Amino acid sequence: MAALLRRGLERDGDVVDLTSRGEDALWMAQAREYDVIVLDVMLPGIDGFRTCRRLREAGVRTAVLMLTARGAVDDRVAGLDGGADDYVVKPFSMAELSARLRALARRGPIERPPVLAVGELRLDPANRRVWRGDIEIDLGPKEFELLELFMSRPGDVLSRLQLLEHGWNDGYENRSNIVDVCVGRLRAKIDSPFGVRSIETMRGAGYRLREDGGA
Repeated sequence: MAALLRRGLERDGDVVDLTSRGEDALWMAQAREYDVIVLDVMLPGIDGFRTCRRLREAGVRTAVLMLTARGAVDDRVAGLDGGADDYVVKPFSMAELSARLRALARRGPIERPPVLAVGELRLDPANRRVWRGDIEIDLGPKEFELLELFMSRPGDVLSRLQLLEHGWNDGYENRSNIVDVCVGRLRAKIDSPFGVRSIETMRGAGYRLREDGGA
């Protein structure tokens, strides 16, 4: 399939680099600029979903099209949430695929998401880094996702259900108090060492990030 795809694109005048492993795609995409990246989900090693997420974490903003035989809605959502820009399910028309790739290439590189700042808290979504003042804070993946949501909506009260739906999929089994536990861990990293309290508990409603970031 990869060889056929390459020949089809080259007939259209495209220059194509090909690799069969997600690990190789990571360094290739960082070593040179591409107009579009086509990722198959079912790759040996790290799959297409993880490859796409790691490309975005590395700051690669090239448009990504996911190509896969898995057509379930959950798979499409996972691909798009992981940073993909389009999704084509096999079997597909080569003419349609080429048209979609041309459309993505016309967009040019995706703009780098802005660094979020609330008080002294700063969060870089592209590089997944967080600081309070000049001190960098190491967060786990779920802690980072919750803080990103809080910092995108400072002052808003977010219910436990909103936080749960943002950070965990429906298949997660231990859903009873996982949000409270994760918020507690987040507070222990972004608040306690600095003697501040930025995330407030709103009894019976959820949590909110203070608009001053706890400064």
